[in-house]
Amino acid sequence: MQILNDLRRAGLIDSRRGKTGGYLLGRPPEEITLRQIVDAVDPALLQCTVSRDGESGAFVRQAWDQVSVVLLQALDQVTLESLAGNSGGPMFYI
Repeated sequence: MQILNDLRRAGLIDSRRGKTGGYLLGRPPEEITLRQIVDAVDPALLQCTVSRDGESGAFVRQAWDQVSVVLLQALDQVTLESLAGNSGGPMFYI
């Protein structure tokens, strides 16, 4: 349930109460990226926490910063629509 609340706070899903209630996407699936989902659910995964301490700290941090940039760009390219593939229908399940 916590994940659904995180996604709702990020505006990625909407919740509806009542007999016909449930959760719906807050935006079209082609506008929701994997980066947005990860950032809503566990933003620490997207943060570089490598220290610059020690003799090689600056070099290690620079390498991780470069990896982080590539990771974020890749996550921005993956949408819910691309994950769903061509299922033949407009229904997307969360």
